[in-house]
Amino acid sequence: MFSACPELRRTWSRRSLLRVGAAGFAGLNLTDLLRAAPTSTPRARHVIFLHQWGGPSHLDTFDLKPHAPDGIRGSFSPIATSTPGIIVTEHLPRWSGLMHRFAQIRSLHHTMKNHNSAGYYSLTGHAPPLDDQRLRDSLELHPAYGSVVARLRPVDDPAIPSFVSFPHVIRDGSITPGQHASFLGKPFDPFFVGADPNDPAFRLPELSLPASLPLERLDDRRSLLRLIDTQAARLEPDPTAQGLDAFYHRAVSMLASPQVKTAFDLSREDPKLRDDYGRTTYGQSCLLARRLIEAGVRFVTVYFSDTIGNGQQMSGGWDTHGNNFNDLKNRLLPITDQTVPTLIEDLAARGLLDETLVLWMGEFGRSPRITNTQQFGPDGRDHWPQCYTALLAGGGIRGGAIHGSSDKIGAYPATDPTRPDDLAATLFWALGIDPATEVHDTLNRPLPIAAGQPLTHLFG
Repeated sequence: MFSACPELRRTWSRRSLLRVGAAGFAGLNLTDLLRAAPTSTPRARHVIFLHQWGGPSHLDTFDLKPHAPDGIRGSFSPIATSTPGIIVTEHLPRWSGLMHRFAQIRSLHHTMKNHNSAGYYSLTGHAPPLDDQRLRDSLELHPAYGSVVARLRPVDDPAIPSFVSFPHVIRDGSITPGQHASFLGKPFDPFFVGADPNDPAFRLPELSLPASLPLERLDDRRSLLRLIDTQAARLEPDPTAQGLDAFYHRAVSMLASPQVKTAFDLSREDPKLRDDYGRTTYGQSCLLARRLIEAGVRFVTVYFSDTIGNGQQMSGGWDTHGNNFNDLKNRLLPITDQTVPTLIEDLAARGLLDETLVLWMGEFGRSPRITNTQQFGPDGRDHWPQCYTALLAGGGIRGGAIHGSSDKIGAYPATDPTRPDDLAATLFWALGIDPATEVHDTLNRPLPIAAGQPLTHLFG
């Protein structure tokens, strides 16, 4: 077959064919594999997904409406940016100087008004079967972006995880679905890190050998099995180790990999650079994301917070039903403006930005009308999936590009309405994966990895 098709001979190396054989055990058939072959030159080799749990206000960040009526435009003033004609909030001064590196999608929309259902949509690119806060993980739901990438475009080195997520498991009451591999199987779950990278004692017990077992003895099969049992027993009570039994072989490969252990060792970084990222959980998580990309990890998801947030208490994520402006001004935007521009500049300085697609978005935006309720207090904005903004940088993105627009009060798309399905197709396309590639669920039904159309014009 391959001798009759020169194009396939060029596309599939001996290593790729060996991976095909291994993938067959995970349920991929030959049609899946051929469709997953790059259909064009990949724009990006890696993705960093900065997920803003809670739903950031598009109206108070990147899609300001300074001429809207009172009660809609808010109290923030716009400032000019490095891209002529584009404005951002006054509380993102560093980000404003880097807008020439970002493309914006200003017309994202869907109908999911609950965090768990909207969160699932934002993590998978597939609409949930219903908009219900009680939506739970099940094998009927679709896998996370990173799990799809881990299956169809895995890292060649078995010691390097293809998909890593940290430092939170997001939830609103119950755990939000879409953070795992679902029907693709546990081998494609993320390597999850639940420790705080900002903790001076940050370390990964999964990557620590018992003092009694020197590295050379990993070649001895019996010692290897004892090590697995010992590591599993140590980690079983730890929530960060849930599902680790599915990663035994990969975990042992990582134990023997100095490259992986080095990537997780933040103490190797210049303290000044760590200060630049911000000595916060989010800041050090984004620094860790850069180190993992540098080590070869394909897809990294960084969650801003484990909870949706509380504007009154100024904690957690971006769910600012009350006290929206104070929480944005004094907490959420300063953290964001310190960390994200530093990540972009650091990636660029190391020659990694061109091959790394960075995505910044939440599960929805916030309502145009400012609310004042007894439950949440004054100066709030409610959930608003009808129109919101996502930003992309690196990975071949045309900086300064804008796709779509919102109406004069930021309530609905005015041009080029775009769904999360299209954003999913864009991510896969940028990595050289055909968005029409099909995977099979537990009933062996063929399902496309993305139902939308890639926004190819955002790339140079």
